[in-house]
Amino acid sequence: MALDQSFVGRTYPPTEPYEVGREKIREFAEAVGDANPAYTDTEAARALGHPDVIAPPTFVFAITFKAAGQVVADPQLGLDYSRVVHGDQKFAYNRPVRAGDRLTVTSTIETIRRMAGNDILDIRGEVHDQNGEHVVTAWTKLVARAAEEA
Repeated sequence: MALDQSFVGRTYPPTEPYEVGREKIREFAEAVGDANPAYTDTEAARALGHPDVIAPPTFVFAITFKAAGQVVADPQLGLDYSRVVHGDQKFAYNRPVRAGDRLTVTSTIETIRRMAGNDILDIRGEVHDQNGEHVVTAWTKLVARAAEEA
């Protein structure tokens, strides 16, 4: 069954703050194989004009995807998550994520469309810091595959 188009534009409450730690940034940078010293060395980050280490660009995926879980778990939407694959991800930054940031994410359903029996859902996550400053916008595309015919 197709997802309800009336959900387009629906915004979900902000998440609880996620505190960005130096160790989490280091672990993420190592996991993705990015040796940029600004991710692990405070002095290197300061030399680039940052107050502390910064996170690799895709670091926020973990918190924005978790925030998109509010959409996925909405029983009124009726999304069958067992059929979902991650279709795309993109980010638009105002500034880098920094150690010490306390980030919240507000998710909004931007589009719902149907193509070849699949439901395609675009979710925009607006990420703000503890001061209310907009840090980054993340777009997540989810594809709910069509049910297989018996």
